Amino acid sequence: MRRSLIAAVAAAAVAVPLTLTATGTASAAPRPPKAPVTDFNKDGYADLAFSAAYGSAGGKKGAGYVAVVYGSENGPDRAHPRLIDRTTPGVPGDAREDDLFGSELVVGDFNKDGYTDLVAGGHPMTKAVLLWGSATGLTGASGEVANGAYGNITAGDFDGDGNRDLVNEVYPEHGNDVATLTVSYGPFTAQGHPARKKAVRVPTEPGLLDLVAGDLNGDGVDDLVTNNGDEDGPLASRFWKGTRNGLSGTSAKALKPSRGGVVADVDGDGYGDFVTRAVSGDGEAQSDDKGTVRVDYGSKNGPAATRSVKLTQDSPGVPGTGERGGPIPGADGEYHRGDRFGASLGAADVNGDGYADIAVGIPGKDVTTGGKKAYDTGGVVLLKGARSGLSGKGAQAFTQSTAGVPGVSETGDGFGSEVLLSDVDGDKKADLTGTAPLEDTTVQDVGAAWVLKGTKSGLTATGSTSFGPAALGAPDERSYFGAWVGR
Repeated sequence: MRRSLIAAVAAAAVAVPLTLTATGTASAAPRPPKAPVTDFNKDGYADLAFSAAYGSAGGKKGAGYVAVVYGSENGPDRAHPRLIDRTTPGVPGDAREDDLFGSELVVGDFNKDGYTDLVAGGHPMTKAVLLWGSATGLTGASGEVANGAYGNITAGDFDGDGNRDLVNEVYPEHGNDVATLTVSYGPFTAQGHPARKKAVRVPTEPGLLDLVAGDLNGDGVDDLVTNNGDEDGPLASRFWKGTRNGLSGTSAKALKPSRGGVVADVDGDGYGDFVTRAVSGDGEAQSDDKGTVRVDYGSKNGPAATRSVKLTQDSPGVPGTGERGGPIPGADGEYHRGDRFGASLGAADVNGDGYADIAVGIPGKDVTTGGKKAYDTGGVVLLKGARSGLSGKGAQAFTQSTAGVPGVSETGDGFGSEVLLSDVDGDKKADLTGTAPLEDTTVQDVGAAWVLKGTKSGLTATGSTSFGPAALGAPDERSYFGAWVGR
């Protein structure tokens, strides 16, 4: 179960732009990618939304719920969480077994009232719920939007009009896996209806893996990158240009194969850079991989074909050593996965120097603690942006065995399965949120989240916090808490 869930979580990871960076020069005149802040109650502190899609709701196993933890001057406010599921008044539908409510979370101000809203997906054959933000935070007030097959849904401003738009994969009806995207342009009505829609056919078989949105050519309009392929292996990713008339119906260029990613200006030139996980081979090979992060630097024509850099745990300055998957010694054939450096990525300015930094999830990281090796316990590395671009200089690494980080490194935790950088305490420096959906309590695979504070020198474990469902008033059950986070 651990192997299949870790792979599923990695395959489902979807990212959107999360970084604010230095303005480009007047001669180049690019517009740095914007950083929508997740602030459901508009109090100036970034809020956090976690999926517990396998948790119970209304007495139904696997009905799923979303846990919201609001930001505050003191960091995550665990004392006043908000739990939302299909039984919450105003949320459409009924709690059903294995509905997996919350199995995709996308944030944005979709009705342009100043409050961040949340799209919560579920089973591929059901509609996603659009939960509205308010002065009191997220409530049950909601509309419905078309859900994407396998959770492929993300947000951006694809026509540059200042309204957040949604793009999702439409479940194929024509007997094969050729994907069709639906772009729903904001603003949305209270019922979840967009101002207009547009269909975009992705001319790639066997289909889509991830959607990544952000402004990659500095024109003030978000673009889209689609990761293509299936369990047999990745195909070339594709760059789709956003225009003042909306997302182009024709792919502008092919990119190297990749999984997931973020758009962030790591070198401060005003162009958003595509930071992603470089992949090759089938799904099994990817799960056994050490992991590689690739940066395709942005330009006026989008991601550059040649200006690219790859980083691994074996790169100069990056802490640790990359390890592949293999049998666990003395464990009767039990198997551990590769590190998968870059399985999840987050972006924002942690130290306040004007350059976007990158949080790299390493859910398969093995850690030696107390003289004993814990396999697939996981970790996170922070790569710092600079004028020269992303590198290992000044990089930091954290696991549950790092001094000051709560918890204990245990085999199979998957710490770093999801990573997010956002300013939870409002000090203008992004903090790290990392999750371990396979964290155990007295129950297996309950899941938990950690928040580490950002400072002018980077992340610090001092004063870090950790919490799971029980701390938020939810059942201590096998819910895989944190398998998805709102981004």
